[in-house]
Amino acid sequence: MKILLGSHHFFPSTGGIETVSNLLAREFVAQGHEVRVVTQTAGNGDFPFVIIRRPGIFELLRQVRWCDVFLQNNISLRTAWPLLFVHRPLFIAHQTWITNPDGSVGWQHRLKRFVLRHATSFAISGAIAESLPLPSIRVGNPYDDKIFNATAANRTRELIFVGRLVSDKGAGLLLDVLKLLERKPRLTIVGDGPERAALDKEVADSQLQSQVEFAGSRHGTSLAELLRQHEILVVPSLWKEPFGIVALEGIACGCVVIGSAGGGLAEAIGPCGVTFPNGNAQALRDAIARLLDDPAERDRLRQNAPSHLARFGPRRIAARYLETMTKVLR
Repeated sequence: MKILLGSHHFFPSTGGIETVSNLLAREFVAQGHEVRVVTQTAGNGDFPFVIIRRPGIFELLRQVRWCDVFLQNNISLRTAWPLLFVHRPLFIAHQTWITNPDGSVGWQHRLKRFVLRHATSFAISGAIAESLPLPSIRVGNPYDDKIFNATAANRTRELIFVGRLVSDKGAGLLLDVLKLLERKPRLTIVGDGPERAALDKEVADSQLQSQVEFAGSRHGTSLAELLRQHEILVVPSLWKEPFGIVALEGIACGCVVIGSAGGGLAEAIGPCGVTFPNGNAQALRDAIARLLDDPAERDRLRQNAPSHLARFGPRRIAARYLETMTKVLR
C-alpha cells in the first residue's frame, strides 16, 4: 500500500505530532508499505521514507495522485484540497480539538468538520472522540519503546516536569505547590519557552533555588536518561490535554505520574499514576505529598506499567491504522 502521510510539523521540529508521524511512518515501512511524508517544516534528515517539504501546488497534487491512501496526522485544509480533483481515501488522526483554545468555533473549524463527512476519523482519546461531530475509531498515540524504558534506572531525585514553558502547561502552578509542601522535594524542569524568565524569577523570589533545577530542552535518549533518575513525573496542565505522550514516556522510564484529570491525559496515565482537577493547587499538593510519603504505593502503580504500555507500542498502533485503511481500500 502506498501511504501519503500529512504532518504539518515534522523533524527537525519537535513535539507530539512530529513524534507520532515519525513512529507511524517507520512502522508502516517496517510492515512492508511504501510511505511518503508531506510537511511544511523545512530541514533535512535521514529517514527510511521520502519526505516532501513545503510542496507547491503541483507537487502536492502529484503526491496525492501517487498514493493509495492519504492519512493526515491532524486535519489540514492546506493539504486536503487535491482530493477535490483526485479521488483517494482520506483518513484523519485527530490530535486535538477542532475549536479555538476558548472552545469557540470559527469558519475554518466548520469547514474542517464538513470535510470529516468524507473521511475516516481516528481519535487519540475518548475525550477527542466525544468532541467530534461524527463517529471515530479510537486509537491512542504511540511512544518510542526503543528509547523510553526503565533500564539502568537510578532514582535519586523526586519530581520532574517535562513540557514547553507556556502558561497552559502548568509549570507555574507546580512551583506554587512546591511552596506548600512540608517536605522539600527537588524538582527538575525540562523544557523551554516564553515563560522561562517568569519561572526563573518565581524560583528566585520564593527562594527555591536549592530545590529547582532548569534542565533546558531534552529529547530522545537524553530525556529518557533524565526520567530514569526521578520518582514522579508531574503533568499539571491547566488546559485539557487531548492525550499525553509524555506520560507514556515517563511511565516507560519507571516514573509514577501525577497529571491533570481533564481531557485525554488520564487515559495516557491509566493505572500508572493519579489525577487531580485541572488547576487545583491543593489537590496537586495532596497528590504529591501522598506519593512522596508512600513508596509502596509508587511500587504498586509501577507494576501496572507493562500491561498499560503494551497498548501503545508503535507496532500495535500502526497495525490498528493499517487494518482500517486496508478494509476501506477493499
